Amino acid sequence: MPVVPTLISLQVGVPRNVTRDGQEVLTGIFKTHVEKRVRMRSLNLDGDRQADLSVHGGPNKAVYVYPSENYPYWKNELPGVDLPWGAFGENLTTSGLVESAVCIGDRFTIGTAEVVVTQPRLPCFKLNLKFDRDDMVKRFLASRRTGFYLRVLREGEVGAGDEIIPVHQDENRVSVLDALRLHLHESVSRDLRDRALQVEYLSPSWRKEFSEQV
Repeated sequence: MPVVPTLISLQVGVPRNVTRDGQEVLTGIFKTHVEKRVRMRSLNLDGDRQADLSVHGGPNKAVYVYPSENYPYWKNELPGVDLPWGAFGENLTTSGLVESAVCIGDRFTIGTAEVVVTQPRLPCFKLNLKFDRDDMVKRFLASRRTGFYLRVLREGEVGAGDEIIPVHQDENRVSVLDALRLHLHESVSRDLRDRALQVEYLSPSWRKEFSEQV
């Protein structure tokens, strides 16, 4: 029988100031594991906030998901680095949902909430800050193990151990990895780009970018 995707860990955090290279930066990338069930709302999880709303947060990036399947890769890449669930700033650490299989526009229920996949994550300099190294953004993007964002279609409560139940597969079948490759110009498939533009829940910023590709 196929394995049902599962929410294996839940993390939230509020922005805090961190000093690096003598400069103070406000960031929400540091997340703390929570055991209790949490309300998932249209802009974030209860107890979670984003620092710079010009590039983070909003309805199309309300919740960040990172596959647990990626952690063994990073444990090999970053020997000696502590990598608890939530190490990459994700709200939801999952099993059974990887970037090559999950598609933009796929919808799921988690607990009593319903969500839809909107875009891959693009790392910013705060990932370097989180790991205290200058190459982490570059390595994260090069790995193609970026995770993805969710839009909340129906608010509800979620908690570790919840099954993540597929309720609709987007018919265009543009995976998170496909979208990332289009963004990086690794794929010049006009068919793939056209299918991506047909996805109802593709984030507006990504839709604009793909529509401008020639």
